[in-house]
Amino acid sequence: QVQLVESGGGPVQAGGSLRLSCEASTYIYGSYCLGWFRQVPGKEREAVAYFYTGSGYKGYADSVKGRFTISRDFAKNTLYLQMNSLKPEDTSMYYCAAELPDINSSYSRCASRGIYKYWGQGTQVTVSS
Repeated sequence: QVQLVESGGGPVQAGGSLRLSCEASTYIYGSYCLGWFRQVPGKEREAVAYFYTGSGYKGYADSVKGRFTISRDFAKNTLYLQMNSLKPEDTSMYYCAAELPDINSSYSRCASRGIYKYWGQGTQVTVSS
């Protein structure tokens, strides 16, 4: 089994920055999607940033383009989300996720939450005005 653990969340003022980390219990081989999602009470979980290991492709939701950056440290089995210029609208519980490697995997799937097999338990980000 693969365990994912997020960290780095907390309170921050608007305009500030945070870096979220997601550490995997083991290295996952193959081509697959990695993603960061966020969810607030009463709303569906939405993708904010994605990374495809097969090509290094990175994608972002329109709401975070130019402010968030997704990256990966292969040696540490860790996925990062650097969040800059934070807004109150970014307040949410943030989750990392990993797809089960599949021959049919593609970067075009990474924005779809339904394809992910492994999920972390979340880390809270609260942005004040």
